[in-house]
Amino acid sequence: MQLQAKLGASTAQAGRARCAVARPALAGRSTRLVARAAASPQVISRVLPYRVGHGFDLHRLAEGYKLIIGGVEIPHTKGCEAHSDGDVLLHTITDAILGALSLPDIGQLFPDNDPQWRGASSDRFVLEAVKLMQERGYAIGNLDCTIIAQKPKLSPHKGNIKNNLCRLLNADPDVINIKAKTHEKVDSIGEERSIACHAVIMLVHDNIMPPPEDSLAPKNTFGSIRSGDLDFYS
Repeated sequence: MQLQAKLGASTAQAGRARCAVARPALAGRSTRLVARAAASPQVISRVLPYRVGHGFDLHRLAEGYKLIIGGVEIPHTKGCEAHSDGDVLLHTITDAILGALSLPDIGQLFPDNDPQWRGASSDRFVLEAVKLMQERGYAIGNLDCTIIAQKPKLSPHKGNIKNNLCRLLNADPDVINIKAKTHEKVDSIGEERSIACHAVIMLVHDNIMPPPEDSLAPKNTFGSIRSGDLDFYS
């Protein structure tokens, strides 16, 4: 059964979808969790102009697996050991969106004991989270991600990862940031036995409009400050 059918009219009241995004069918316990959260009066009656969510994920690294980060295959001797494709960045972003919406987390919606998600592309998880976000009338204000890995070096791949995130999230490149850091050879990450990621996301409701054309504010999305405007404060 499609998730949209479960949510019904109460989901439509929560916000206007910005664009159609394909998503997989969710069944059983996962569907009931989302339907219960969507039907909660606290969720559908309180429309917040902004919502902030945090996501975190960590995966073991092992030989014999592909290393997929942000939907991009990264050449490396090890990959993430996981039930799905183990994309630590997309899992983190999915949880950040779900957290901002006060919905169940990725482990509840896509449990690792469900055969349908075995080896699944994490694109499916992100697209489902984006669909839920849009159904409630929200768009991405900005997304800041930090990938923590001792190896491999991710700087050469940031452009491809960012482009893919823009496609999946239906977002402008100006609102997505990706950082990569090592762990100074400390703990499992520093010893190249695992990889981790943090993400913070701000969602902005459709009712929040950009500044009018005659406004003195910078003409960027949601009136954000351009780098040149910071000279005033230096």
